[in-house]
Amino acid sequence: MQERSASSAQHGLALALASAAAFGTNIVSAQLAGHAGLSGPLIVFYRVFLMLALVVGVAVIWRASLAVPRHRWSALALFGISTALTACAYLSSVAFLPITVAAVVFYTFPILIVLTEPLFTPARFSLDRVAIALLAFVGVAMVVGPDWHGLDPRGLALALGASVLAAVQFFSAARCGDTGTLPKLFWSHLIILPVTLAILVLTGLFQPPSALALAPIAVAITIGGYLIGFLLQVLALARVAPGPAALAFCAEPVFAVAIAAVFLGERVGSLQYAGGALVVAAIIANVILEQKRTRRLPVAAAPGT
Repeated sequence: MQERSASSAQHGLALALASAAAFGTNIVSAQLAGHAGLSGPLIVFYRVFLMLALVVGVAVIWRASLAVPRHRWSALALFGISTALTACAYLSSVAFLPITVAAVVFYTFPILIVLTEPLFTPARFSLDRVAIALLAFVGVAMVVGPDWHGLDPRGLALALGASVLAAVQFFSAARCGDTGTLPKLFWSHLIILPVTLAILVLTGLFQPPSALALAPIAVAITIGGYLIGFLLQVLALARVAPGPAALAFCAEPVFAVAIAAVFLGERVGSLQYAGGALVVAAIIANVILEQKRTRRLPVAAAPGT
């Protein structure tokens, strides 16, 4: 049982890192799409349709059930709503802020999760985990190298709101960890759809599907990165606790900067390399700490149970 728990946690952390890599494409391509006149909520709205179509197709082919245990409905509803609002807020923040600033503000969410995890899960408060979270955050700040001059309060509010909502998303996902992957994907996105549509209607940002042709490559990368990243995130949070998983996601901006450097020709300086090294060191320390935790808990409960 102990080996199985440790193996599950390691698998979960690996899935979280893979998810971070996929999501790393999102913020770069989302900004390119934004320059073409496509808002964050609009892209979120249309990618939900694609996710729902894929899930329904797989469920039909596999003859899989989309039923959800009654006692998990509240957690699943919160997961769907927080996912929709997180995506809309974060992708919208880059319309008012540089990507670097938005990323630094948003990536306070691993610290929020580590600090509040003892309140919402059986996990005990750990100074080691807090230290790792702070190390990762400093690394993220160095990687993105934000310029804090002339910032728009709307962008800061959106990025900070996305950080809080991301913490809610992680905790709610962990609470419905025993729900099947397909039902979780289907019902959460069925909840995301009207939430996003309401945001588009209230803000007047709705555009027909033909508008996506304004930036087809950027849209395709944003949607593709999301589909892969979200699936891997759901799988990860069914195997590892919110705190360790959130710290693994600090790798996302590192991947984003690397993608921007390779494909957009953005310059990466020594400070960013040093920040990337800190993030990697924090992730390694996080893996080691999680292994020690699972060894101390031979009959560890699954996240969210």
